[in-house]
Amino acid sequence: MNILFVADPLAGFKIYKDSTFAMMAEAAARGHALWACEPGDLYWQQSAGVEAHCFRVSLTGNTPDWFGADEKCERSLSSFDAVLMRKDPPFDAAYLHCTYLLELAERGGARVFNRPRALRDFNEKLAIARFSEFTAPSLVSANMARLRQFHAEQGDIVVKPLDAMGGASVFRLREGDVNVGAILESITAYGTQTVMAQRYLPEIADGDKRILLIDGEPVPFCLARIPAPGETRGNLAAGGTGVARPLSEQDWQIARTLGPHLKAEGLLLVGLDVIGDCLTEVNVTSPTCFREISAQTGFNVAAMFVDALEKRCA
Repeated sequence: MNILFVADPLAGFKIYKDSTFAMMAEAAARGHALWACEPGDLYWQQSAGVEAHCFRVSLTGNTPDWFGADEKCERSLSSFDAVLMRKDPPFDAAYLHCTYLLELAERGGARVFNRPRALRDFNEKLAIARFSEFTAPSLVSANMARLRQFHAEQGDIVVKPLDAMGGASVFRLREGDVNVGAILESITAYGTQTVMAQRYLPEIADGDKRILLIDGEPVPFCLARIPAPGETRGNLAAGGTGVARPLSEQDWQIARTLGPHLKAEGLLLVGLDVIGDCLTEVNVTSPTCFREISAQTGFNVAAMFVDALEKRCA
């Protein structure tokens, strides 16, 4: 297969932990051809449809110069066997416009994963509202008075933007916190930006679990991201420590309930975030943790992913 990765610049990859690199390495080991471009390299013109200014990638097996790149060329997205959208958030205007181009390419015959429409429909924070039987008390609003009321009712909450990643701009507001007003003003831009508030879950001390779903099927191990001392965020980007664990009974129930629904929406790869027994996020843009789970358990997550991709493209 010829596989196009739409991603951030490859030179910035930290390959020791990068899931996109794990996909590339597994695909290359099976003889598939790797191609890459950035979202800004996609374009549409009436005469040719959606094309990419892209290059062929070869893996060198070295660090830090882990890849080689051929000369860039223009190639139709429909000429690839698979197009993988692996651009990291934020889900900003540029990301949104990229999904429009990818959807046009899909209509022209390209196989795009995850499906562009699903990337737009499943906001990674707000998507939990579809599965509220598994969530803690939550509120999505830009109204500071309503957020204050929710805080008063719950006593201890977390507030976060709807379009960030890696624990960016996540705040914990305790009962009696004198900074509540300032934090809510800042995170909502004085009531103009919608945010999510959730009851604080003390089980975060045991880890914010990342559960991977591949074509609707759960990987049997999760990565519990344990907060650093003095932190309330378990995200690895915020200094958390990742510990791989078998899925709990509740993890299996959440994964098996959501899996068929997410697969039907065209989501080949999803990362569920679970704290304790509660679903907190449904990550669809660029789910990670392949490398950490595989290194600690011996379970080859990338192989399961490429198996599913090959099956989808057969």
